[in-house]
Amino acid sequence: MKESRGRVITLIAILAIVLVWLVLDSLAPSNPIRTTVSRIVSPVQYAIHWLGTPFRAMADSFKSVQALCDENEALREENSSLRNQIIILQEAQLENEFLRKQLAFKDTVPSYRLLSAEVIGRDPSEIFQYLIIDRGSEDGVRVKMPVITADGLVGRISEVGPVTSRVMLLTDASSSVSTLIQRSRATGMTQGYPGRGLMMRYIAQTDSVKERDLVLTSGLGGAFPPKLVVGQVVEVRQLDVAMFQEALVIPAVNFTSLENVMVVISFEEQPVEPQPTPEGP
Repeated sequence: MKESRGRVITLIAILAIVLVWLVLDSLAPSNPIRTTVSRIVSPVQYAIHWLGTPFRAMADSFKSVQALCDENEALREENSSLRNQIIILQEAQLENEFLRKQLAFKDTVPSYRLLSAEVIGRDPSEIFQYLIIDRGSEDGVRVKMPVITADGLVGRISEVGPVTSRVMLLTDASSSVSTLIQRSRATGMTQGYPGRGLMMRYIAQTDSVKERDLVLTSGLGGAFPPKLVVGQVVEVRQLDVAMFQEALVIPAVNFTSLENVMVVISFEEQPVEPQPTPEGP
């Protein structure tokens, strides 16, 4: 009870001092009453000022912290904007590189009629592997048309809708392409080998096949243009009791990262004729 009464008295005293100071402030500076009271009140005023200093410092610190927070937030927004701009520039650079590569490839096959397409879907399974592209019958796409990139053969069109199509990849279990070894001209049939890539089969035992040999389309049968890169030999399987040898092939195209492809609407290249295999003695 006494503490509450003391607080009330202190508050009344402070208010009285403030009121007196306001009244004196309205008087002339040379007024003797103002001068006398000022001398009496000055210690109290100084004490109030001294007591308020920590609070003013705290308020100033709070303002400084708030200013730093605002500045940090502005910097974060600026950094985020710069990161987005960098990403956009990187994407534009990658797209330009792809377009340059695509145009350079088109110059090497002037007889091809090519249709660019974007990959909009893919099959995640390891057996039936395919892509969905944003081109269909309205764009002139037909079933069995080859699909390629500048890196090599992707596959062929297996289904066609009005505005989209399905591309069966080379690695699909039902895919089969007539191919040859670039170095020795040995021919065979390259088929999808789920989980491992491709397998070039039916290679004559007398034909030369080595690791790192490049595998190309032969053009035999007319289903695919010749000279398209299919992949590279990474393993040769040869058995004395077998009529043919086989070669494990890694595809030239990275199917998991494909974003754009080209559909071969038409081509006029003649198939590459394999060189005759030399007869043994």
